[in-house]
Amino acid sequence: MEKIRLNKVNTFFIFAAHGLAVAAILWMALVQFSWWTIGLGLFWGACSSISVTGGYHRLFAHPTYKAAWPLRFFYAIFGAASVQNSAIKWSADHRVHHAETDHDDDPYNITKGFWWAHIGWVLFQAPEHKIDYTLVPDLTRDPLLVWQDKYYVWIAIAMGALIPFGIGFLWGDPIGAVLTAGFLRLVLQWHATFAVNSVAHTVGAQTYTNRDSARDSWITAFVTLGEGYHNFHHRFQGDYRNGFRWYHFDPTKWFVWTLSKVGVTRDLRRVPKSAIAKAREVAASQRAQRAG
Repeated sequence: MEKIRLNKVNTFFIFAAHGLAVAAILWMALVQFSWWTIGLGLFWGACSSISVTGGYHRLFAHPTYKAAWPLRFFYAIFGAASVQNSAIKWSADHRVHHAETDHDDDPYNITKGFWWAHIGWVLFQAPEHKIDYTLVPDLTRDPLLVWQDKYYVWIAIAMGALIPFGIGFLWGDPIGAVLTAGFLRLVLQWHATFAVNSVAHTVGAQTYTNRDSARDSWITAFVTLGEGYHNFHHRFQGDYRNGFRWYHFDPTKWFVWTLSKVGVTRDLRRVPKSAIAKAREVAASQRAQRAG
């Protein structure tokens, strides 16, 4: 197998985005501070984050519920603003991750190290790495996602930079708006998403399965709108919830459930409580055997 090599495009953009995120902080501190700009950044961050957690992850990669076309379109355009690839390509890599967790073919394999799982796999790429479209036949038949995949770069530029810049003219801070809602928001969202691959495979409890490194981490759940209950998710990836108890911090679950009450989402898939209880018993028994 050939050695991995630096992905120059990804590396340049990621470092540039981090520089512009720092510029956003300096702009607000030294040039112009606006609560409207802060508000836009928070709003753009919420829309982009829910589009990755509720859209890319729980709807497209794992079809755990169904959604009306307007919501799917919302997920597609704000998912592109997250600059994590198109929904089709993101989902293909994610399905490989679940099928090959902790093995060589896992794109963000934690056994290669914390920083590899966090961001190294984006900066470096094996030359033979290809998107396996055979893993996502359901998505490649979806006209909306095919459109998003074809025009992903242009949608990302429009939603991640041009539109925030234009909105900023409404209160006279277009530069602050694009720096904050475009790049500071993007960098924070990246590291939150990356934490699922790194932190949630390193720190936390393995309550439901010991088969791989996935762990439940409330810290990761807090910064990712609920994605941190990762051990549960790896055991029950067909459940639309990551935090299955009512008090688990899982805003994505609450968002999807709320929209189901007005018909925007439907057919929400839930694992039976008996299956969850059985998984806990089996995992506890396996831990006891290893300890003994």
